[in-house]
Amino acid sequence: MTSQSITQAVHAWKDAMIAFRRDLHAHPELPWEEIRTTQKVAQALDEIGISYRLTQPTGIIAEIKGGQPGKTVALRADMDALPVQELSTTLSYKSLTDGKMHACGHDAHTSMLLNAARALQENRAGLRGNVRLIFQPAEEIAEGAREMVRQGAVEGVDNVFGMHIWTTTASGKISCNVGSSFASADLLKVRFKGRGGHGSMPEACIDAAVVASSFVMNLQAIVARETSPLESAVVTIGRMEVGTRFNVIAENAVLDGTVRCFDVATRERLKAAIERYAHHTAGIYGATAEVEYTYGTLPVINEERSALLAQSVIRDAFGEEVLYAERPTTGGEDFSYFIENIPGCFALLGCGNKAKGTDWAHHHGCFNIDEDVMVHGAELYAQYAWRYLQQDDF
Repeated sequence: MTSQSITQAVHAWKDAMIAFRRDLHAHPELPWEEIRTTQKVAQALDEIGISYRLTQPTGIIAEIKGGQPGKTVALRADMDALPVQELSTTLSYKSLTDGKMHACGHDAHTSMLLNAARALQENRAGLRGNVRLIFQPAEEIAEGAREMVRQGAVEGVDNVFGMHIWTTTASGKISCNVGSSFASADLLKVRFKGRGGHGSMPEACIDAAVVASSFVMNLQAIVARETSPLESAVVTIGRMEVGTRFNVIAENAVLDGTVRCFDVATRERLKAAIERYAHHTAGIYGATAEVEYTYGTLPVINEERSALLAQSVIRDAFGEEVLYAERPTTGGEDFSYFIENIPGCFALLGCGNKAKGTDWAHHHGCFNIDEDVMVHGAELYAQYAWRYLQQDDF
């Protein structure tokens, strides 16, 4: 069962949590620039009485020591904003910095985790173990989680839980599926080199524009004909830079793209296929190819027992009707690095409410959240940690 004292504590600090979120929203900071945000979180932890250490260059790892011996469960929230211009003209707490905005809900994640921390700290005497609090920078560029792990965020941790505000799910619904949740998100750069020349004499040239165009068209067969229809994969070329002038045949072409899938083995097969397609396409035309494949996030795969525990907590805390099975998304989430070698799971907290204008897509300039769901997010953080530490056989 859930802890009633935790529920009461979370609700008691609801207004303060929302005010903290609005302050962060008005002062967004980009990845690795979260200096003020880190300071605000540290100040709040000092007031609550929770010990912590600062990570470099930004971020915080804190620890709640339970009154009884036991395992350690980690709760993670990300803190960074995006280089997005806020488009709202009526929001009282809109971004005060042009070109920067909390357009993905990380301000809410941080505030919810602080509320959960306060509730757990007030009830620490009954905790059978410890709760690690991870306030992570630089999620939006998929660097923060790896750096936090490198700086010891999950040392001695037995289980990790995180969540994300989700505008495509209705307010009042929460999802935490067993298995695939988020896809891996890798970066792709392909450089083709041909032989430039005058547009009136193509026979003397190797046209990089033709090579690049052929590659983009051929590339789709990797998903359509080399990937099982029972698997999911996305290969996208989002940018192509080729040519210099209307009557000059291009010598060079540079393409940028992304690769998404839900399985590490599929990921490696896609990478090998992309390299093969690039070199063979270039070879057909007498050009050369160089492929730069950068691993981004791992896929987020919710461990079965952890996800089932989260589902049980959701039912007990909020009711059976709240639990919702959200389809996996091909978006990326660097929470994956926290659960690379440790069991854990990642939930989605619905906040889509058309009447409140909170159904805009993530990363849009009109993005906002239904603040009424924040109390559920804070309680889910705290109740998951409480329940996990009560399990003798987990």
